[in-house]
Amino acid sequence: MKRLSLPLAAAAVLGLSACAGTDPRLRDAGRGAAIGAAGGAIAGAVVPGLDPLEGAAVGAAGGAAVGAGTSDGDGRWYTDDYGRRYYIDRNGNRVYPN
Repeated sequence: MKRLSLPLAAAAVLGLSACAGTDPRLRDAGRGAAIGAAGGAIAGAVVPGLDPLEGAAVGAAGGAAVGAGTSDGDGRWYTDDYGRRYYIDRNGNRVYPN
């Protein structure tokens, strides 16, 4: 199992590094997967009967789902002079939610 852990970790790092310049939702999913994998590996090391690699896999899947589900989809939110929240879309326009 230890022989398999290093290549899997390297593949995960390379896969997550590809998310850096992509869609913000994918970036947030990748960030959530990384955080979930770290937390799952720690839980797998602490919880008896759970392998750290299994914990990392479950944590990565859950973290990716939460990261994508809670993403605002367009990056950063701002507040205008009237206290209304908005974000800047890909064309540079302000977008106010309902």
